[in-house]
Amino acid sequence: MSDPESAAATPIEQKDAVRSPVPFIAAAVIAVLVVGGVVIAGMLHPAEKNVTTSDRLAAAIQNFAAAQSGTDAARRAATECGGFDPAHSPLGPDAAGKKIDIVRMTDPTANGKRAKVTVTSAVNGRETTSTWNLIQTGDDWFVCSV
Repeated sequence: MSDPESAAATPIEQKDAVRSPVPFIAAAVIAVLVVGGVVIAGMLHPAEKNVTTSDRLAAAIQNFAAAQSGTDAARRAATECGGFDPAHSPLGPDAAGKKIDIVRMTDPTANGKRAKVTVTSAVNGRETTSTWNLIQTGDDWFVCSV
């Protein structure tokens, strides 16, 4: 007779199937390629090149207002288009050296190297809204007199 425990016991296969590392290696290679592609794309197309014309116009207007608030004539000239007449400044003839805030910029339209933006500005707290003219020279925009 046989022992009841030994008769009920079924032999268990102790050998595991050999697993292939190929899927894991393939996944790692794909991950490295994706990360490398993102890094290369970032180097070839940096975010600062994704600036819109409206963003450039807004920056030119802010730079102009900041320069007009100060006393540095060279800084003012660096934000103005050629032939700028301070008597016909979009901020007004007496704005230079005063506190200037740009409250709002709307309706930017660019047509080639010329642009117009409706700007609400405050000079010493007094708000006015007018259309500003800008001209592009190279990659930079400059504010022109009215």
